[in-house]
Amino acid sequence: MGIKKRETRGLFITLEGTEGSGKSTQISYLAKVLTKAGYRVLQTREPGGTATAEAIRHILLTASSKEPVTPQAEALLILAARSQHVTHFIKPALRKGTIVLCDRFSDSTLAYQGFARGLDLQWLKEANEVATDGLAPDLTLVLDLPISVGLARRRADRGPQNRLDREAERFHRKVRRGFLALAAEEPGRMKVVNANQPPQEVRDELTEIVLGWIGNPRRSSRSRS
Repeated sequence: MGIKKRETRGLFITLEGTEGSGKSTQISYLAKVLTKAGYRVLQTREPGGTATAEAIRHILLTASSKEPVTPQAEALLILAARSQHVTHFIKPALRKGTIVLCDRFSDSTLAYQGFARGLDLQWLKEANEVATDGLAPDLTLVLDLPISVGLARRRADRGPQNRLDREAERFHRKVRRGFLALAAEEPGRMKVVNANQPPQEVRDELTEIVLGWIGNPRRSSRSRS
């Protein structure tokens, strides 16, 4: 009787943080580092990643003030986009042994719609479990910096403001507290990185964490594919 070859599942790494924390820049750099190291890598974002999910993203970020999006509708739209994303993009890539780097995932839902919008955290967790079919990140990097610094960076970009950019500073402070609270609950999965330092220092720290984590044979996979 032959020995069955063990299927190798990829790794799911997410980057989280408040507005202006530099996630988009850093995730692109990480993708280049991992690709250069010989790994197969796919980079994606939330909401988004598929045609349907990107359409939902457009609705979420450009909704008219004449018809405010309720917190419940916001959460359900995000979860609908995530279901499409996980089913049609993330899980197929993981089954092929790919490292998937995602700009935001379920922790953003808990921080934004839970801690900041005030929706019930347990309900959000249960709804997310349904939307993802049990998929959870293997490793999450939280880029943390003072809210005033992050918002100043966003203003300096001079790009068009989306619906979240127009939220009051108090809202963004709640989001930051949410991320830090979540990281304190799951220190094994979520690593907080000081994003209020030169970009190269942030890059070096992220690279050290990710490569060290990948190279640790005793790390445990949290996700189910």
